[in-house]
Amino acid sequence: MSLRLRVQGRIGQRTLLLMTAAVPMTGWTVHAVALHKQLAAKKKDPLTGLLRRDAYTARARRFLARHGDDTTVVMVDADHFKQINDGMGHAAGDAVLAAFGARLTAWAGPRAAIGRLGGDEFAVVLELQANRRAQHLEQLVRMLHAPVLLDDVRTIDVGASVGAAAPDMVGSRDLSLLQRAADAALYEGKHTGRASIATLAHTAVATVNGRRAGRPGTAAWGRTA
Repeated sequence: MSLRLRVQGRIGQRTLLLMTAAVPMTGWTVHAVALHKQLAAKKKDPLTGLLRRDAYTARARRFLARHGDDTTVVMVDADHFKQINDGMGHAAGDAVLAAFGARLTAWAGPRAAIGRLGGDEFAVVLELQANRRAQHLEQLVRMLHAPVLLDDVRTIDVGASVGAAAPDMVGSRDLSLLQRAADAALYEGKHTGRASIATLAHTAVATVNGRRAGRPGTAAWGRTA
């Protein structure tokens, strides 16, 4: 056999081995991509595209650790959401939730931690300095109060209650404490059409399962639509 034929034979065998090895590798790559997509899907709420509670919490804590006192935690509840579901149907309620998800994403930006915690409750952790906080929260309230357009060209008048808490206001970077304070501020200003910013006093409000249960000097109270 000539040298040329021996070289061609070696190249052919090497190519064959590489091709053979590439088959299972390609199969594994496809499997890995599919698995990654499944895991990513489990982290996100399918209706709004926002992070689910566990994924949001992990990202929010990392964000607080990185940005510290320039961070603001925002809690959002849709106003009168039960009436929308009962009066216009669940498709209309879903449209409102999806719209809120899109508006929160547009407002907070791609670097923020944004989650749907359940039902009509949302949370955002973003970098927002004290001198811009009030103005930026007012912008969020305006965005959330814009009517939602349905597929059949009807519109729904919507509203939201917004509470915010920041480390420089409550003296802590703990996510649970900040969310509790923001939640307390939200309920204090519910249906006012304005964002409420928590103070140190809001951290003392008792909660049950993360929701406000009462405040000093009043009977226990809970979530209202």
